[in-house]
Amino acid sequence: MLGSTHGTLTTDSRRARAIACGEQRPGPAVHGRPADVDDLDVSGRPLYADVPDLDRFFRPESVAVIGASDADGRPNTGITRQLVAWAGRVGARLHPVHPTRESVFGIPCAPSVADLPEQVDLAVLLVADPLPVIEELAEAKVRFAVAFASGFAETGEEGAAAQDRLAAAVRRSGMRLLGPNTNLNAFEKFRDDLDGPAIALITQSGHQGRPVFALQELGVRLSHWAPTGNEADLEAADFLSYFAEQPEVGAIAAYVEGLKDGRSFLLAADRAARRGVPVVAVKVGRTETGSRTAASHTGKLTGADAVVDAAMRQYGVIRVDGLDELQDTAALLARARPPRADGVVVYSISGGTGAHVADLAVSAGLRLPVLSEARQSELHQWIPEYLSVANPVDNGGHPVGDWRGRKIIDAILDDPEVGVLICPITGPFPPLSDRLVRDLVDAAERTDKLVCVVWGSPVGTEPAYREVLLGSSRVATFRTVGNCLTAVRAHLAHHRFVRDYRSPFDEAPRTPSPSFRKARELMRAGQRLSEHAAKQLLRAYGIRVPREQLVTSAAAAVRAAGLVGYPVVMKASGAQLAHKTELGLVKIGLTSAAQVRDAYRELTDIARYEGVSLDGVLVCQMVEQGVEMVVGVTHDDLFGPTVTVGLGGVLVEVLRDATVRVPPFGEDQARDMLGDLRGRALLDGVRGRPPADVDALVEVILRVQRMALELGDELSELDINPLMVLPRGQGAVALDALVVCR
Repeated sequence: MLGSTHGTLTTDSRRARAIACGEQRPGPAVHGRPADVDDLDVSGRPLYADVPDLDRFFRPESVAVIGASDADGRPNTGITRQLVAWAGRVGARLHPVHPTRESVFGIPCAPSVADLPEQVDLAVLLVADPLPVIEELAEAKVRFAVAFASGFAETGEEGAAAQDRLAAAVRRSGMRLLGPNTNLNAFEKFRDDLDGPAIALITQSGHQGRPVFALQELGVRLSHWAPTGNEADLEAADFLSYFAEQPEVGAIAAYVEGLKDGRSFLLAADRAARRGVPVVAVKVGRTETGSRTAASHTGKLTGADAVVDAAMRQYGVIRVDGLDELQDTAALLARARPPRADGVVVYSISGGTGAHVADLAVSAGLRLPVLSEARQSELHQWIPEYLSVANPVDNGGHPVGDWRGRKIIDAILDDPEVGVLICPITGPFPPLSDRLVRDLVDAAERTDKLVCVVWGSPVGTEPAYREVLLGSSRVATFRTVGNCLTAVRAHLAHHRFVRDYRSPFDEAPRTPSPSFRKARELMRAGQRLSEHAAKQLLRAYGIRVPREQLVTSAAAAVRAAGLVGYPVVMKASGAQLAHKTELGLVKIGLTSAAQVRDAYRELTDIARYEGVSLDGVLVCQMVEQGVEMVVGVTHDDLFGPTVTVGLGGVLVEVLRDATVRVPPFGEDQARDMLGDLRGRALLDGVRGRPPADVDALVEVILRVQRMALELGDELSELDINPLMVLPRGQGAVALDALVVCR
């Protein structure tokens, strides 16, 4: 694992916000070009990342191998042999470097880096400690280096410190480094006899990329493999940006154990989304390995993996669980043409198979349209009337053995509602299955639509599979129904996503709003604000709160109730009160002066008994009719401030119906957040209740996002619960709020 390299935000956001406020001039470069205000959002995080020029890394003209060897039994010998072969394939001049050898594998050997006969593009370091070599390489103006050595951040604190020293030396050198703790995957032998769009592969564990690399044996082209290792310098995001710009790359597949920098990853994913290049990723860490402590409800609703998952979905990264899903989904996305329609038809020789696969397809979220009566009548020319052809289409078996089989396939593909044909073949049954496979391949060659075959035989040696299906670049062939449906869903979702995609970085705020300075005056670093102060913060950002007054006597409470208007709610207000209801420090539905006096005394008595310091008692307008929601901000170690929305109220942590996004995002994403909720229907009105003011809720989400961006590094947690969303046209009111400053 790469623990110590993850979760580090590389931009000094406080410095950047000072620039945005006009308090400082631009400083150091951000991601390789001089930083100015337009490069940074209001939080001080970059809005732009240069694409690293890695052409000379993957296709160098000259390579130096430091520590090269051809001695029998030496570990470096096998590595040197592979590098010699690789250099020959890419047309690079290779220079071994060793202090005591005249030659290695017959190639003249330089005694040191300083003695290299030319400036080299790439240096491969076969030494236990790469740090002393970095300065020599810098003096020789080497552009790229690869460090295989282990014993760095993956080993603990001491190794992490050594990696930090290595990273600092690389930054000073101006060189780019892959590793340490990487391997030879970048220098594998890629097949050059395959054509069509290719898969580019990024892995933080070399072995985990093997299944994708092996796709070449099934006719799927691979163009690059980046084994990023500990990412002391070059990281997954760098390769993601680079691969997205390569014309031969049809899809990017990634195995990720941890992200080095959240914003860098988002900028790279944004680049791929802008160019329409699909990214499929396995990201380790779905389960929580430790508890999370948070004062707010919001902080308890989403763990770190939920944030990663949301960030990937925001930028169209398709997250899968298994390596088999990674290879099948990436292969389909790399080679399939954009869909003409999103309707899926399941076609089989068995009613049982068709029904089973159709069930799974609908459960996977695919749309299986009922074919028109005219189309069904056409199909019944070749299929017996007693068989169902509405979708799934059951041909009964015999038609696939003659001319009728191709007619059926063509008729299905000619339907304008159909974009995908899935044919499950649960096992070989020659000669019928052989004829069926040939018809499917021939039909796929003449159509723009996607034809998928699930070859369910556990053997996989049948000629129909090995020679016919795998010999076609137009048929997407799978071994399991689950992987087929996962890939088809991803294919359709990707093209919907890129069709509507607008980069949130283009519209991200770059300068603070007028609310910013007022908000900072209300915040006190390291403190939790009282409810009264928290609501003032919300009000500063235009978020509506109830009419209320803070009082310090029973008489003042009665006067305040008269001004606010009965019925009223009374609540104790103090900086240390996170959850008042549990302590009995909230009284609702008070309708008279006597009730208000009694409530004031009771609240202050409870606070005194519990040892809670109060700044007063709030007398608040009572707001009853609406849907209780929670909207909040938490601070993620990797991505910075995040915004959470969910069903609110006293059962918020029981229901745990919430979703999260990483700023910046636009109104579309804010509305999508609501669609993620299981309880979304409550906002539409149920059991006679009127629809809620969704537009007002979306406006609150966007205003909270603005707070997250402007105050994010000073705001540890923000929790609006409940946010009462009133009936349509009446707005939304923040009934309670909690703010914890960093």
